[in-house]
Amino acid sequence: MSLSRRDFLRLSGWVAGSAAVTACAPAYGRLAQIGAAKQIRSAANETIFRKLGRLTYGPLPNERQEAADHGLAAWIEAQLAPESLDDARAEIRLRPYDALALEADVLADWEQDTVVDQLRRATLLRRLYSHRQLYERMVEFWTDHFNIYVSKGDCWFLKVVDDREVVRAHALGNFRDLLLASAHSPAMLVYLDNQANEKEAPNENYSREVMELHTLGVGSGYTQTDVMQLARCLTGWGVKGHFWRGQFTFDADQHAGGVKKVLGQVVPPGGEAEAEQVLARLALHPATAQHLAAELVERFIVDHPLTAVPDLVAAAAEAFLKSGGEIKSMLQVILLDGLARSDFDLPPKFKRPSDFVSSALRLLQVASDGGPAVQSHLSAMGQGLFDWPTPDGPPDVEEAWASNLLPRWSFAIELAQDELEGSRANLPGLIESEAASSPSDILTALSLLLVGRAPGPGIANTLADGLRQSGADTPEEVTAIMAAGLLASPAFQWR
Repeated sequence: MSLSRRDFLRLSGWVAGSAAVTACAPAYGRLAQIGAAKQIRSAANETIFRKLGRLTYGPLPNERQEAADHGLAAWIEAQLAPESLDDARAEIRLRPYDALALEADVLADWEQDTVVDQLRRATLLRRLYSHRQLYERMVEFWTDHFNIYVSKGDCWFLKVVDDREVVRAHALGNFRDLLLASAHSPAMLVYLDNQANEKEAPNENYSREVMELHTLGVGSGYTQTDVMQLARCLTGWGVKGHFWRGQFTFDADQHAGGVKKVLGQVVPPGGEAEAEQVLARLALHPATAQHLAAELVERFIVDHPLTAVPDLVAAAAEAFLKSGGEIKSMLQVILLDGLARSDFDLPPKFKRPSDFVSSALRLLQVASDGGPAVQSHLSAMGQGLFDWPTPDGPPDVEEAWASNLLPRWSFAIELAQDELEGSRANLPGLIESEAASSPSDILTALSLLLVGRAPGPGIANTLADGLRQSGADTPEEVTAIMAAGLLASPAFQWR
């Protein structure tokens, strides 16, 4: 059966309404124990589901069970040591993508579309199949924080190296090391024009974004003079060409001499070391600590954190400074002293397109190649991977995404009907594994799987009416309609 858009919209309304996933769904209504759903039900702790939704790209039943058995705090501690977690499942899927391990001068001779395609596929596949879910969440966070648009200049191949040697290498390490690695990254220097930063005509693009976005934040007290002085420190930082294309270089002949002064501190002449000295100070500045803490709390906890949970932001910033800039120290406060506490009331967060797509694929256990079909849906939703043109990176608040829902519904239809090229959704097999056969059992299994709770009572009559009008009479058709309806429902738009 092919589900028309009109039928889909009508049926998704029936199914979503019957499942008690209305617009107030982020309040997370009560569980109602109906249906079979044997595997999922064993891990059907709604609170764990919601909290794991912030730490993963969609909590699988085994992850929910592990957190229920050992405690969420223990699960987080294990995730904070990703090197101890076997990740063969993801690594096997990445084997075809040779570009990920190559140096910039080699990648420069490849076709641009091939390089970018491999980077995008690998990024999505890691989110879907890696056991190191919190690490991948942090890779995404720093990718956004140090945003680089792959369509600018040579960034299409330089970003592959940046992803490997900057973001992924330091995602859970020390922020100072991460900032310095980013500052030496040819991808960042090209993206923010520092390769054109020369002593006779200093270019302040990168120095401004370092202060505004990467460290101190807007309104932290730095001035235009500070931006210009840091730009002078950064003169001569650039990227090699020819046989060494894509490697960092410092050109002393293009470096502005003389004493500089940034944030009230004198920077004596020192060539490349001048900017490194300033960056090291910026990395541990109190304003940087608050800026990073607020961004992390926004990512994992709540929109507009300085208003919603200022004490948690302050505690995370303090931990960051006391530890000398350790990223894990901030996360331990935010996640262990905040999110993981049994009495912590977690506010809902609207899913960005990347969360929506990843969680749909992951929770339905879709076998995907992460290829152009999925990537085109992400672009239609407004968040193509590595495709954000401005340095601020894609936002993480509801108002940025809540008005563009039609592309999500289109994705839901294709996925539920197994029409998404390069992705195989075996929904009948998934439902069979849950011992669900009747419409009510199928809905219960899917609802527990996708939104973390069983549907409310009274669903049978409403569901029967909707399915009768649709003409669906096989378990496969019923499953496709229900899955599409739940993916498009208000509840699934939140995590």
